[in-house]
Amino acid sequence: MEILVLVVTLVCELAIAVHSIAFKQSRGKIKSWTRIAIFVGFVGLIFGKVVVWGFTWGLFTGLLFILAFKEMITLLRKQKHSSPYKVFSTIWKFLLLALTVVITLVPALLFPQHRLPQVTGTYAVATATYSYVDKNRIEEFTDQDDNRIVNVEFWYPEQADGPYPLLVFSHGAFGIKTSNTSTFTELASHGYVVVSIDHPYHSFYTVSEDGKVVTVNHDYMQEVNNANKTGVYSLGEYFELTQKWMKLRTDDMDFVVNTILEQAAQRKETVYERIDTQKIGVFGHSMGGAASVALSRERDDIDAVVNIDAPFFSELVYDEAANELIAKSEPYTIPLLNVYSDDVWVQLDSSSTYIANKVSNTNFKGAYTVHFKGAKHLSLTDLPLFSPILANLLQGGKAEIDKYYAIETQNELILRFFDYALKNQGQFTPKATY
Repeated sequence: MEILVLVVTLVCELAIAVHSIAFKQSRGKIKSWTRIAIFVGFVGLIFGKVVVWGFTWGLFTGLLFILAFKEMITLLRKQKHSSPYKVFSTIWKFLLLALTVVITLVPALLFPQHRLPQVTGTYAVATATYSYVDKNRIEEFTDQDDNRIVNVEFWYPEQADGPYPLLVFSHGAFGIKTSNTSTFTELASHGYVVVSIDHPYHSFYTVSEDGKVVTVNHDYMQEVNNANKTGVYSLGEYFELTQKWMKLRTDDMDFVVNTILEQAAQRKETVYERIDTQKIGVFGHSMGGAASVALSRERDDIDAVVNIDAPFFSELVYDEAANELIAKSEPYTIPLLNVYSDDVWVQLDSSSTYIANKVSNTNFKGAYTVHFKGAKHLSLTDLPLFSPILANLLQGGKAEIDKYYAIETQNELILRFFDYALKNQGQFTPKATY
């Protein structure tokens, strides 16, 4: 729709310019009525819900209004003696206006309207956001002695016939807590309380209850970017970085789980009243998936884990003498579902970073492993739906897999897995490849 609106607008403006050149007139009723018609037509598309109104259309709508209003004034004003017609002026004005049209449509092009993934559950879903202050930790990313603040968002059944299992989500390296909103909504609609964590200074941005905005830390961003390049860090340095990242992530998740359990015991808020504190699952994408596996090693109340496209950083040991990473030998007994895109799948047998993830690793012989063929790393988030352009830029190209098939199938798998592991409902026998 965004491309169609852009093309139609530019064609209309080109037609106005051609007509002006052909008849050697810079002002005319055809030009005025055309621009008024464009504005009225666009407003009609909004009211007809062909164009779904949102902030992304604001600049473009403002431009159309200004142009239409100006032409209305021109029609009402008496004609005055006009200066000699100049073709160059008409061409210049068209090019300038065309550029302005494109610029005002950039937000809509970056975040196009799209259909939301299927929600198949029977529960209406409510949301709530909170900011938790960890009084036992000082924020390491600032020079002030402030306690670390962790922002969370809940998705939960609006009806109160629970209690429902608690699922805790951790986003990727530069992600945000809403990165997998479709997954959270689908799970909540089937009777789960899902809480997603914004890891301050690891997330692209996060907003506290008091309105304070915290953006991703530059040094952390540089560390992650450099870690994905060959030769910047030694293997030992790389290992130390991953363990540092895991420590911050698992500390955040541990703190959030403890806070929720405390609140659930007091039952002061609606969302906490719906939580079954005896059934807890954790899951995450990329670095968040790695942190989920790590947290399950640290806590004895985690009953199920989903790792989405992440290496098992917490399962690695650095052998300094051999200068290599080796997998720990401790068996993993918690129900685990691994979901991999092509980006990770091709590395399972070739990269020491993923040595613990190998399907042949007997310590994880009970884990379920599925591969989304044709998927890229961000195909397993909602970003390709909300912004295909950004997703393609960040992951180095367009994924071959259909974006709706990828996210909706993943949501179904995660739901079925947690139903099996936490609710003892049905069987879980996923295919190896989707």
